[in-house]
Amino acid sequence: MRLAIVEDNPLTLKALKQILLSESDVTAVEGYCSAEEALRMLDSFCPDILLVDLGLPGMQGTELIEKVKEYRPETEIMVHTIFEDSPTVFAAIKAGASGFILKDAVPGELIASLRNLLHGGTPMSPRIARKVVHEFQTNSSGQEQLLSPREEKVIRCIAEGLSYNQVAERLGISYHTVHTHTKKAYEKLQVHGRRDALQRARELGIL
Repeated sequence: MRLAIVEDNPLTLKALKQILLSESDVTAVEGYCSAEEALRMLDSFCPDILLVDLGLPGMQGTELIEKVKEYRPETEIMVHTIFEDSPTVFAAIKAGASGFILKDAVPGELIASLRNLLHGGTPMSPRIARKVVHEFQTNSSGQEQLLSPREEKVIRCIAEGLSYNQVAERLGISYHTVHTHTKKAYEKLQVHGRRDALQRARELGIL
């Protein structure tokens, strides 16, 4: 498991690196003190998981998440923060985070959550999971947030009849990234083909 940590507190960053490097299945850990530094280094270090604090100097964590998912959609993202208010939680999830762990979690919980995320899970601290459940129980528009903003754009382009190459050109991303976004969108929509995906997207109000 290759990990990158974005954390502006040097002591916290150092402690996280020590904890994670002590695990036998962690092969590499890189640490960055800002979102800008992380984005510059992602060309040379491709992590399986990006562990992101949200309250960063300069570019905020949520914006970093969106940029990373746009250019490296295969990288899983785990939020690691003190913030647990609903707007912050849902902004991070909508931007592309698949896990959300609060900083009061013990090291064992964090490590188990990272492994869970790597194997396809969606780990969340209990208080965060409760907020997500409550949101979907009380907000009838919850289904509209099923896809990330970039996945929605790709699906809308496909609905126009554009090829993957044409979608890539319009959105300024690679063919591979279009394919990855499409695959993830199909998985979230629980469909296996273009026609079913577009039909499901219309039912959910995405198109």
